[in-house]
Amino acid sequence: MIDGPYYVLVLVGVLGTGLVAGVFCGFSTFVMRGLASLPPAQGVAAMNAVNRAALAPAFMLVFVGSAVLCAMIAVVTFVVWPDHGKAELLLGSGLYLFGSFGLTAMANVPRNEALAKLEPGIPEAVSYWPVYVREWTLWNHVRTVAAAAAAVVYVLALS
Repeated sequence: MIDGPYYVLVLVGVLGTGLVAGVFCGFSTFVMRGLASLPPAQGVAAMNAVNRAALAPAFMLVFVGSAVLCAMIAVVTFVVWPDHGKAELLLGSGLYLFGSFGLTAMANVPRNEALAKLEPGIPEAVSYWPVYVREWTLWNHVRTVAAAAAAVVYVLALS
């Protein structure tokens, strides 16, 4: 049985990965659909504003903090090697670190950076906008599932 500070660490990991999954789910289910319905110049301008706002400390604390927690959980699991939940703890950490945090760096951030370089009304921005929405949203679906799965697997480790 996981207990003491290790239990609290995993419980906070559940909370962090679950919160991130919720943010990503909101983007996949309604934010991106709403932005996609705007004329391209407005969509590009709005998404660039959202991307800048996402760098605020509140979201970064949850997003990056969850990655740090997941890494800590993995390290502690390797050190303690508990009789119960080790596979779930390592799987949950991997799901978030690679499927959510890593995927953000590899798939979503490069698209955000490409979009940020475009003036909203220019022809390149207008033609890139539907491609951006489709590809960014697809990878966001994957991030959502990975973060939610990490939370679920952590819960299973605690039960």
